[in-house]
Amino acid sequence: MARRIDARALAGWAAGLALLVLPGCRQDMHDQPKYQPLEESHFFEDGRASRPRVPGTVARGRRDDDELLVSGKVDGKLSEVFPEPVTRATLERGHRDYDVHCSPCHDRAGTGQGMIVQRGYKQPTSFHDARLRGMPPGYFFDVVTNGFGVMPSYATQVPVADRWAIAAYIRALQLSQHATVAEVPAEGRTAFLEGKTLDPRTGLPAQEAAAAGRAVPGGGHE
Repeated sequence: MARRIDARALAGWAAGLALLVLPGCRQDMHDQPKYQPLEESHFFEDGRASRPRVPGTVARGRRDDDELLVSGKVDGKLSEVFPEPVTRATLERGHRDYDVHCSPCHDRAGTGQGMIVQRGYKQPTSFHDARLRGMPPGYFFDVVTNGFGVMPSYATQVPVADRWAIAAYIRALQLSQHATVAEVPAEGRTAFLEGKTLDPRTGLPAQEAAAAGRAVPGGGHE
C-alpha cells in the first residue's frame, strides 16, 4: 500500500523551496533604474539621458584641448619646442624629478648605467647617443607619458608640467656633455679655461659668486 504523503509536510517543503528560489528571481540589483551613456530618456524634453555641459562650466584637471601641452605633439608630430619658456626653476624641478624617477635606470649623468641596470635590468640607450641628441623635446615628453620598450608609463606618477621639466633637464644633460667652450657664458669662460670652479647657477667663478651672495653648494665645472 503506497505511503500517504502528509499534506502539511508537503506544504512546508514547498514554502521552504519558495523562500530559497524567489529571492534569486529579483533583478533589482541587476536592472537598476538608471540611464546608460547616450541612452534615450523620457524624463528630459530633448529625449537624451546624457546632459550637455552647464554654460560657464570650468574644466578641472588636465587641459586636453592643448595638444602640445598634454601630448608633446603638434598636428600629430613630435614637437620641436616646449609649451612654456624653460627657466632655471624649470630645470631645477626637472633635475629633482629626474633624480627620483629616471636616474635608477638612466643614472644621474644620463648614460644608461643606473643602479637597477647594474643589477640586471635592460640597459636604456644613453641620452648622449647621437640619435637621442637629435630627438625633439616632444619625444622625451611622449616617452615619459606613454613608456617605451621595457620602460613603463610615468603619467600617473609625474604631472604634465613636471614631465616637460624632465624633458628640459635631459636637454641640459645632453648639452653638459657636448657643449663647446664658445657656449660657456663670456663672464666665466676665462675662469673655465683656467680650470677654476664655476658656480652652476651663475656661470661665474665660485669665489666671485660667493662674494656676490649668489653661490650655491656643490658648485663646479664640467
